[in-house]
Amino acid sequence: MAQKFSSPYDHQAPAGAEGWQDLYPYYMVFQDNLRSDEEAKFFFCDSQHWPNVFKPFDAITVEFAVKCLGQYNTRQWLIPPANGIDFKIHNGYCYMSPVGVPPEQIGDRVPLFMERAGYYFQNWNDLLANWHKKVDAVIAEMEAVTFEPLPDIIPMDWVTQGVGLDPTYHLIGNYNKMIDLCYKTWMYHFEFLNLGYAAYLDFFGFCKEAFPGIPDLAIAKMVQGVDSDLFRPDDELRKLAKLALANGSAEVILSHNLTDALAQLAQTEGGQAWVAAWDGAKYPWFNFTSGNGFYSTDKYWIEHLDIPFGYVQNYIQQLQAGQSIDRPTEAIAAERDRISGEYRDALDEAAQGAFDGKLGLARVVFPYVENHNFYIEHWAMSVFWRKMRDLANVFVGAGFFADANDMFYFRREEIQNLLFDYGRGWAMGVPAIGPSYLPAEVARRKAIVDALSTAPPKPAFNEPPAVITEPFTIMLWGITTESVQGWLNTSESGNQLKGMAASPGTVEGLARVINNPDELGQLQQGEILVTRVTAPSWAPVFGKIKATVTDIGGMMSHAAIVCREYGLPAVTGTGSASTTIKTGDRIRVNGGQGEVTILEAAA
Repeated sequence: MAQKFSSPYDHQAPAGAEGWQDLYPYYMVFQDNLRSDEEAKFFFCDSQHWPNVFKPFDAITVEFAVKCLGQYNTRQWLIPPANGIDFKIHNGYCYMSPVGVPPEQIGDRVPLFMERAGYYFQNWNDLLANWHKKVDAVIAEMEAVTFEPLPDIIPMDWVTQGVGLDPTYHLIGNYNKMIDLCYKTWMYHFEFLNLGYAAYLDFFGFCKEAFPGIPDLAIAKMVQGVDSDLFRPDDELRKLAKLALANGSAEVILSHNLTDALAQLAQTEGGQAWVAAWDGAKYPWFNFTSGNGFYSTDKYWIEHLDIPFGYVQNYIQQLQAGQSIDRPTEAIAAERDRISGEYRDALDEAAQGAFDGKLGLARVVFPYVENHNFYIEHWAMSVFWRKMRDLANVFVGAGFFADANDMFYFRREEIQNLLFDYGRGWAMGVPAIGPSYLPAEVARRKAIVDALSTAPPKPAFNEPPAVITEPFTIMLWGITTESVQGWLNTSESGNQLKGMAASPGTVEGLARVINNPDELGQLQQGEILVTRVTAPSWAPVFGKIKATVTDIGGMMSHAAIVCREYGLPAVTGTGSASTTIKTGDRIRVNGGQGEVTILEAAA
């Protein structure tokens, strides 16, 4: 059996991607002079959050996110067993290496963590209300930023008011402001998140000690039934589908595209009511991406209204077929309470008090683990990417780029140089250099990114630890001792895949392998979704499918949580399901045991 993965230094890029390292900051790629240090670390591919090759600008998301995650673990909360996460981009993909705390230092961190985290736990609701105000303010600041082409001449009122500046100052300043606001957004993202995980892990550890042999899934089910704003966009779509049937708008919606449907609906009283409900749902709930918010190419509903409209059409068809489109919230809550009650009854009175306290805290703080996702990755990043495209269109108008998406082939710090070049030529009355220099450079970088995208990422690099114990690695990514050994020995798996028992239930059906959100329309009723990772915004297709299987993700990954809330069997963290299973294969998914079996290969 293999004992370790290959070294990243021995893993060559695909042909045509030579020089790819120059596309990213030096501190985000493996350096030759640090080879011995870097090969001593275990890195795994975080395809759960970043499944695709980065364009240079898009790497801002991993750069800000993982840095901010680390500062809370390491410097603010002092989470006893976990510091930050080292991260690198290799051949265009993101790799993570959790930084553990030396055992002899853990004890010293415990009282500091208890004091700091304890303050947040004791004042959770007030602090969280303040968090919402802060995030709303950042989004409003982003919305207020504008990017306008430089004028032929400075307005006369700037002269009479003695402004003493020129528009290039504001153009560059607004760009820097957007980057600062993005950075602030990611700080807010992690202010509460790791505490949500920590409270759950405390309850998890208590249960493992009090109930030897308790399944991880049983513990997870005791905190399920969360009321999360992350589900609101899908809730709005289901309401719209029900309203369409109730007021006679359904056939118009089903038989027309969005533009024509809205025009037809405006002619009837019932249709006007539906359009008003549609418009009312847009803000903020359609600031929702079919991806995960980490890429400039992600499609947001608010800018691609055909996406939510298509989901509404699907829901109407399900209702007409007599199917329920509601989440089984009552059944899930009843199961939660049943399991919690049975385990609690098995404890003595003193232990019941500890159980109640730890479970109560976990239930109070855990909704944030999903809620934040809507406000940060979806809503805030929706505004950020839209504003960056506004800036890109200024460059297009000035002849720097042929297409707005070309701007994202440059690193965030390089954009400042492009802005200065634009302002420099404008100020001197001569052409900027960019329009003559950039086309060839964009073509070169596009070719590199395209070449990198032809090869899937390696699951991991270097020698894994003998036993993986870092709790966030296990809970969030599903990286366990067993899963890593499975990746090392995939040739021995045959027709059986093992992963996390993420959501209970056993079903059989035909597999549909989905590699990106644009393929979701291919899903047929009753199929099993197999993918590298799901996004929360895929929830509207859950009414079609029987189960979900992912390559990466732990018990507390978004895929696992969302599947439990929608009552769908799920196995996460299989490592290779999306490449081992083929569309059309008949498979069995046992979500309670974390097993996937290929029963019959596709014809």
